[in-house]
Amino acid sequence: MSLTDALKVVGVAIDGGKDSLSMAAAVGEEVVKAPGMLTLTCYVTCPDVTLTVTPDAAPGLALLLVDIADGRRRLGASALAQVYNQLGDDVPDCDDLEMLAKAFDVTQKLLRARTLKAGHDVSDGGALTTVLEMAFAGNAGLDVSFPAGAGAHQGPLKALFAEELGLVVACAPADAAAVQAAYAAAGVPCAALGSTTAATRVRVRVGDAVVLEAEMTDLRDAWEATSFELEKRTRALPCVAAEQAGLKARSGITYALSFAPLPTPPLALAAASKPKVAILRQEGTNGDREMCSAFHLAGFEAWDVAVADVASGAVSLDAFRGVAFCGGFSFADVFGSAKGWCGAVRFNEALSKAFKDFKSREDTFSLGVCNGCQLMALMGWVPGGELAAEKQPRFIENTSRKFESRWSAVEIGPSPAVMLRGMQGSRLGVWVAHGEGRCHFPDPAVKAAVLAGDLAPIRYVDDSGAATEEYPFNPNGSPDGIAGLCSPDGRHLALMPHPERCFAPWQWPYLGEEGAKWETGPWLRMFQNAREWCA
Repeated sequence: MSLTDALKVVGVAIDGGKDSLSMAAAVGEEVVKAPGMLTLTCYVTCPDVTLTVTPDAAPGLALLLVDIADGRRRLGASALAQVYNQLGDDVPDCDDLEMLAKAFDVTQKLLRARTLKAGHDVSDGGALTTVLEMAFAGNAGLDVSFPAGAGAHQGPLKALFAEELGLVVACAPADAAAVQAAYAAAGVPCAALGSTTAATRVRVRVGDAVVLEAEMTDLRDAWEATSFELEKRTRALPCVAAEQAGLKARSGITYALSFAPLPTPPLALAAASKPKVAILRQEGTNGDREMCSAFHLAGFEAWDVAVADVASGAVSLDAFRGVAFCGGFSFADVFGSAKGWCGAVRFNEALSKAFKDFKSREDTFSLGVCNGCQLMALMGWVPGGELAAEKQPRFIENTSRKFESRWSAVEIGPSPAVMLRGMQGSRLGVWVAHGEGRCHFPDPAVKAAVLAGDLAPIRYVDDSGAATEEYPFNPNGSPDGIAGLCSPDGRHLALMPHPERCFAPWQWPYLGEEGAKWETGPWLRMFQNAREWCA
């Protein structure tokens, strides 16, 4: 009944649940019973995915505590209690459903007005943990003061670590009074806590007493220490040590563009006749929908093409100006980086001929991303030159010995690549997601020729913008930061990062000041370049 009442007040409905209250499994002669747990799921449409904020609070923002618990500070079942091997007596609860609903409504209005710049819930670790996590993510310092509360029972620990319902929101200092007024008008308590600072010093008070003063980077190192201990069990130890040691010096990615990212002209999108591109996928491929979307928004007629259809003759590549080999795990990559896909092409007479014929036409281009990049290297499409198999560059296991899924930074250098025209000198963020992305040159002479011919157009860079082999800036250990290869004629481009997953600004986890000015995502320029080349 309580759950039903709560759902009516907040205006949501539960779609379904997984009843795990009575799960047990026999292990040898012993029966292992799972803890009693019931998971219930609800979901809702999201009309505008850009109207969201993340926990990272940049320096110079005002921090406000939205106190849905209305002054209650119960420590039962908290992380703090667990640290001291205790359970506690009183546990947090939702005592006022109406206030929860009002707080949600006001927060949504402030998000629609784009007044809030960052936000984080308080109910996992308490208010101190919340503001510290926001500072860690924003690479900022803190100067905050928590209200001591009424009565002696509201000590510093309760003010800092009670996991009650609440939010910490960040906004520009000039908007702080208006944000407080908006919550107050709805009857929701909202108190000013202080601000984030450019200096990385953390100063926390409860009432008039200073309870914490330290360097943010020292606190962040302590916070991350347990995660790094777990990483040591799954990653190459030198890579873990490099990332852990370098955390203090991180300044964050700074983007730079040599061009203005613009949407595709409406006439190109509405054209009756568009160049066709085949979005090729094999068993185990993913990312093909994103690839289709990127080419579509650049003015192509994008076709979803299974390799099996090309092999059977159901689809001919003769009708296409471009092919895109997508990422994923072809044949589950049980043979390693696209070897199964390459074998399927090489040892199938019809497929081998179809791809050779396509490549030999001078009016065609190709793009390979991630798994597709590995394939293009194995087939010899990049860097070109009809190399012997034993000299052909290829992509092998990451130095870290684990699958890397990161937001990395790359710089686009000079090259003949038609898809990168006008982008030289740009430094951009991009998604990486691969376990075998390290560019390996069996023959040093081939590597020297690639570098001399500007056939390695994309390099991983560090926070200063310099090409690097240092982990984690370079997620796979590629020499000279090489993230992709192209052919001497510029028609064929293969890269490990995923530009098709971040061609729109809302796909970027961090935009920064530069990104706030963009009309569209800069990676769309790659696909627009291909269309212009076809024209």
